[in-house]
Amino acid sequence: MEEITKVVVDAMGGDNAPGEIIRGAMDAIAKRSDIHVILVGQEEVIRRELAGYTYNEEQVEVVNATEVIETAEPPVMAIRKKKDSSIVVGMRLVREKKADAFVSAGSSGAILAGGQLLVGRIKGVERPPLAPLIPTEKGFSLLIDCGANVDARPSHLVQFAKMGSIYMEHVMGVKNPSVRIVNIGAEEEKGNALVKETMPLLKECSDINFAGSIEAREIPHGQADVVVCEAFVGNVILKLYEGVGAVLFSKIKSGMMSSLRSKIGALLVKPALKDTLKTFDASEYGGAPLLGLNGLVVKTHGSSKAKEVCNSILQCSTFRRQRINEKIRACIQGEVADSE
Repeated sequence: MEEITKVVVDAMGGDNAPGEIIRGAMDAIAKRSDIHVILVGQEEVIRRELAGYTYNEEQVEVVNATEVIETAEPPVMAIRKKKDSSIVVGMRLVREKKADAFVSAGSSGAILAGGQLLVGRIKGVERPPLAPLIPTEKGFSLLIDCGANVDARPSHLVQFAKMGSIYMEHVMGVKNPSVRIVNIGAEEEKGNALVKETMPLLKECSDINFAGSIEAREIPHGQADVVVCEAFVGNVILKLYEGVGAVLFSKIKSGMMSSLRSKIGALLVKPALKDTLKTFDASEYGGAPLLGLNGLVVKTHGSSKAKEVCNSILQCSTFRRQRINEKIRACIQGEVADSE
């Protein structure tokens, strides 16, 4: 008998909710019979959307939540005040072990706060990092942390490296993933106080493949499988990545449409170009997991369309089947025991 993964989906979160969110959920259950989706949000709205689909009703459940946390609201206050919001109700299902994972394109701050306050950290995890996959010349890398902890300590970064290695090896199938810390040069004497203090700690870790520093320009070339940094740096890298990518795609498109000759050339290269650009589409990789919690929480882009939502749900199934939380718990608690 196949093991069912129960994924809570915040039907009200994101710019394209509920339409694209529900479409992504329907695509996921169509692809995998071992996934059970729990759509959380305003029940009447959700059921009206579902009426347009034909699906296996045993794979879908609707849980009513009357409130919605908006992006501009103070995250912690919103979590505490809006008890019947889709984010709070959904995360409670994970905390109560009625579901394995929670996926949302809603307020980043509320999701990060709710993950820690409602789902809770694995014992020994100091700070849960947000870890998206970013496209590179060689495939993809894990950027950890990109938004959860802007004032990290060296011990936090060491845990990020360990959790990121576990995720890349067991979810993404990268054997012995290389780990590097973001720095302003390759020399060990370079960097700010955080990097200088973290470097020797990472070198001492026998359970990760630490390969030293990585400069920002080397990240797109795929010079590390796991790119470690605190959240301020990580978020700047991620947003710059997205901005440059959007500009390049726009420039390529306008260049190809600039003359009759370029339009003819565009027709010839379109199939190959489409395949190439697909590898740089963030929606292909799903959302960013908040690692180190007692259940899986995945944050997708606020502008997520159905494809990213679908891939995020499928990602949750792999996470559970590979027992990622159990592996993180064993790694972190073993680290704590060694330090006692």
